[in-house]
Amino acid sequence: MKPQLTYYDISPDTTAFSTTRHGGHSTGNYAELNINRYCGDNPEDIEKNLEALCRELGVDKERVIMPHQTHGTEVMQIGADFLSLSATVKGMILEGVDALITDVKDVCIGVSTADCIPILIYDYAHHAAAAVHAGWRGTAKRIACKAVKMMEVSFGSRPEDLTAVIGPGISIDAFEVGDEVYAEFEAAGFNMADISRKEDKWHINLPECNRRQLAAMGLKEDNINVSGVCTYNNSNDYFSARKLGTESGRIFTGIILR
Repeated sequence: MKPQLTYYDISPDTTAFSTTRHGGHSTGNYAELNINRYCGDNPEDIEKNLEALCRELGVDKERVIMPHQTHGTEVMQIGADFLSLSATVKGMILEGVDALITDVKDVCIGVSTADCIPILIYDYAHHAAAAVHAGWRGTAKRIACKAVKMMEVSFGSRPEDLTAVIGPGISIDAFEVGDEVYAEFEAAGFNMADISRKEDKWHINLPECNRRQLAAMGLKEDNINVSGVCTYNNSNDYFSARKLGTESGRIFTGIILR
């Protein structure tokens, strides 16, 4: 089966994408295209899906880097030396990591989501990139801002040279939260009038919250692209943990420097 991907036009020098649910071998709530090893899917199906994705992208399987995310703010730089490590050591290094940055060509860095917000960032001046997993906890802790800062430190990136894509994630309409989540955002200093509204419960706009964080870091408004796809309302095409349950597949959003 040929994987069906959503591609993002960031730069001719990159391949940026999100996987959909279509064009893979997994079944049930993992159907069809899941490459995440941490969500309970059949390992044989995951391997077939990964191999098919690598053929589609033209990248070696060993050069697809996927962290084991834990809703923290750890940002890891992937250098050329990382590729020579054993699979066991790689797994240890990637444990508890929620964002990756790199300037190594032909390496696919990416993050897994199923309602959380995936963010890709590209620095055209230094040919470097980031892939960020921003769930509500990471968003409240401003992980997108931390990734931009890490690119500044590691590559000399300047915010005005960065382009970002905010990929498929849950919309404000579908993201209903308890008072404790609202309180956490409020305590973190967000202008709640800009990112939330009250219905029966509070609703928070995670894509907009991350867009505002990137803009506050100095990215040009025109260089921040929001997909506008709600995973919950489009669960036939994209995985949604709120719709399908946590024992379901994950979207993989990645970027390759060419």
